Amino acid sequence: MKRVLLKLSGEALAGDKKTGFDEATCLEVAGQVKKLVDQGIQIAIVTGGGNFWRGRTSETIDRVKADQIGMLATVMNCIYVSEIFRYAGMDTEVFTPFTCGAFTTLFSKDAAVKALETGKVIFFAGGTGHPYFSTDTGAVLRAIEIEADAMLLAKAIDGIYDSDPKVNPEAKKYDEISIQEIIDKKLMAVDLTASIMCLEHKMPMLVFGLNEENSIVNTMSGKFTGTKVTV
Repeated sequence: MKRVLLKLSGEALAGDKKTGFDEATCLEVAGQVKKLVDQGIQIAIVTGGGNFWRGRTSETIDRVKADQIGMLATVMNCIYVSEIFRYAGMDTEVFTPFTCGAFTTLFSKDAAVKALETGKVIFFAGGTGHPYFSTDTGAVLRAIEIEADAMLLAKAIDGIYDSDPKVNPEAKKYDEISIQEIIDKKLMAVDLTASIMCLEHKMPMLVFGLNEENSIVNTMSGKFTGTKVTV
């Protein structure tokens, strides 16, 4: 794989703290990504916002406004993580689908691909820029737009299970599953909109636990222990 999109869950970035940033976790991610960039792999990154905001759990705030807060949470995440990456020796650029003053660059496919080709690690913040679309859907959309070879989903759990392993200790992990099976079984590894986009545009996914040692490098070097999602 020459070009991939890495989706980092907000909760995974928070580490054991469950909220905000865990700098040690972010530095560990940066170190792994640096190894891949040094090998010539082009990497785009999307972060979730769950370490700051989970608006769908609120009944007091309008859904559109809740989603807008979530978009801004991902902008904060991407700016923070991109700075950690710069500290680790990488050149970065943050793209958003809406203007954020001088904080970010307005997204276009041409600008994003050019940045990748010059060796930058690029970040896609702000989701799709519209409510009712999750960061999963935003990540799939950007992966398709930049013609990534695959999506890497780094989560707080180590793959896709037949039920929630936090609730059911007997939950079984899939080593490999098709995106059609995920849709049919309503497994919600990613949301339904994102799943259908992966199906229609044949975007494979590799789902793994971020907190496992060298999980990103291992995923790219064939030492994969998560769930492979085929199309």
